[in-house]
Amino acid sequence: PNATLWVLNKGMEATSDPVDLVIESRKSDIGGFSVRRTLPFAKRRTVGPFIFFDHMGPALMPAGQSMDVLPHPHIGLATVTYLFEGEIVHRDSLGSQQAIRPGAINWMVAGKGIVHSEQTDPEIKKTGQTIHGIQLWVALPKELEDCDPAFLHYDASEIPESSIPLNT
Repeated sequence: PNATLWVLNKGMEATSDPVDLVIESRKSDIGGFSVRRTLPFAKRRTVGPFIFFDHMGPALMPAGQSMDVLPHPHIGLATVTYLFEGEIVHRDSLGSQQAIRPGAINWMVAGKGIVHSEQTDPEIKKTGQTIHGIQLWVALPKELEDCDPAFLHYDASEIPESSIPLNT
């Protein structure tokens, strides 16, 4: 499936087209695992604070196959990871080790610098899984770009849910 980002046009009159730009995602490799990257885009580098928008899967990872984004650094930004299906284990230079599962959110603030990896748990690698999720990269405000790094995990049970009926 192809992810699409609709960029709304701020300040337009009610009768004008509210859509400024439609961005179709492009396939990108992140260490042996393909994602659909919507941002950055040639005509729109960012949308608000979002500098990268990646859609992972849904991808079947049969037994023996894993997602292994090896340790790499980040500075001056934050990442938000959300899964619809599957599990990824986050490890970082702060000593954090946290599995993220569907409905939970991992919020990593790189600030002045953090090194992290995202990998499949060895037990899950034995049986395989389907992985499906999104990752947003958020530009920190200038005054926070050099803050101390942090990692926060919010379990699905901590995040409020609501349903919005769609008019069809």
